[in-house]
Amino acid sequence: MTPALRIVIAGGGSAGWMTACLIAHRWAHLGAQVTLVEAPDIATIGVGEGSTPSLKRFFEVLGIAERDWMPACNATYKASIRFRGWSPASGVAEYSHPFTTQLDLHTEDAFVNNCRNRRLGFDVPTLPDAFLLGGVLAAAGKAPLAPAHFPFRMEYGYHFDSARLGAFLREHAVRLGVTHLPRRIVRCEQAADGNLTALVTDRDERIAGDWFVDCSGFSAMLMRGALGVPFTSFKDNLFNDAAVVMPTPQHRGVPVETVSTALSCGWAWSIPLTTRFGNGYVYSRDHLSPEGAEAELRAHLGAPAENAEARHLTFSPGQLARHWDHNCLAVGLAQGFVEPLEATALHLVLNTVDLFTDHLERGGFTARHREDFNAVITGRVERVRDYIVAHYKLNTRDDSDYWRANRANEALSDPLLHILETWFRRGDLAAELAGMEGLSHFQSLSWHCLLAGYGAFPPLGRTQRDDVDFHRSRDIAAFLSGCAMNFPSHDEALGLPPLPAAQDQA
Repeated sequence: MTPALRIVIAGGGSAGWMTACLIAHRWAHLGAQVTLVEAPDIATIGVGEGSTPSLKRFFEVLGIAERDWMPACNATYKASIRFRGWSPASGVAEYSHPFTTQLDLHTEDAFVNNCRNRRLGFDVPTLPDAFLLGGVLAAAGKAPLAPAHFPFRMEYGYHFDSARLGAFLREHAVRLGVTHLPRRIVRCEQAADGNLTALVTDRDERIAGDWFVDCSGFSAMLMRGALGVPFTSFKDNLFNDAAVVMPTPQHRGVPVETVSTALSCGWAWSIPLTTRFGNGYVYSRDHLSPEGAEAELRAHLGAPAENAEARHLTFSPGQLARHWDHNCLAVGLAQGFVEPLEATALHLVLNTVDLFTDHLERGGFTARHREDFNAVITGRVERVRDYIVAHYKLNTRDDSDYWRANRANEALSDPLLHILETWFRRGDLAAELAGMEGLSHFQSLSWHCLLAGYGAFPPLGRTQRDDVDFHRSRDIAAFLSGCAMNFPSHDEALGLPPLPAAQDQA
């Protein structure tokens, strides 16, 4: 028996159109009818966004080549995230958290062992970018595109213009058979059992469906509005609730990493697109005014931002109490928001849609596995939150009340407390994490990158052994440098023409 598969998506943007593409692609053989309704007068913010490698897998599933979507979205490659100024008192000015590749299986153990030896008091190298290929490529300005003869699979993310990505995916979704209705939704209709039955537009059209997806952004008009699903705030351990954003000009030598720089009351991102840099300052309004944040960001960016237009945004960190309620799924900002520090927004979108479609199929296209789904997604969001909270809790800045309050914050989850306790008591962190559920993509190596990158170690021992590093760091540096010779420069991989000499400085 063919299941009833009229899916109605409320809202577009990256989240809405990704959902539409995935569902239309996955259930085409079942005759799924996918309709996306979005208000035509709501602009998408396109300041520049980053992703994890999950976006690479998304395009692979859809069969969309990089040469087709990247130029249309001003996209660049992303091998790592660089953190500057988060832990100055530790002696670590900056560190990189690279995306791991298949090749890193040859160096990961040396990195983890050095972290263990450093926690035992031995003076050994522990910066993650020296042990992982993505860090070496980012430092050399090379794209993570392996030639045909390279025998290891590469994983990487992207930087892109989110407004252009939404437009590109809209066109692809329509080619897949998705019905696009540029309309404003004025109300929802519900059955006696609480299930949604239809959306009504400003043209008095009734869009009936069997399943609904809320991609309406922070308003969550279906989940919070029609269904009354509560929102769980993360404000007690994630203080940031606003951002100011502005572009600056691009220059030759496009970086292959996102840079996250700690400022007085938050942090600033720098995301390289082919046409410009997207910049923003994420901060806490309890500690800094919007005017103060804009002034600080302009000072941080210097002359390139002198005439840049600034836009101000606000958000509430947290998540819905239930991501699937009745016959409605929340995706993207409608389901919640942690904050953009580790570029997890689209990763959670793709996780949510994949898990929902899996559970719906396993349940015979009924809500049989709804509770299991909600437990898994809620846990994954919480674990992403824990990883981001650790960035603030472990900071060693002393230049503002904001950083001191973050360091003194005791509103930490039990899993996060257990991870930190294991690390500082010199336990086997990899073994402990292996027994935890819902870690999403922040596995053992990611936690080692964060903790080692922050220099979160006890004091060095008074005596040192010459053989404790086994000279592995020197061997690994030569190995990774040799591997990096196989990769093209980022500009070359993007096919960017040389800029005029006057723009060749940054």
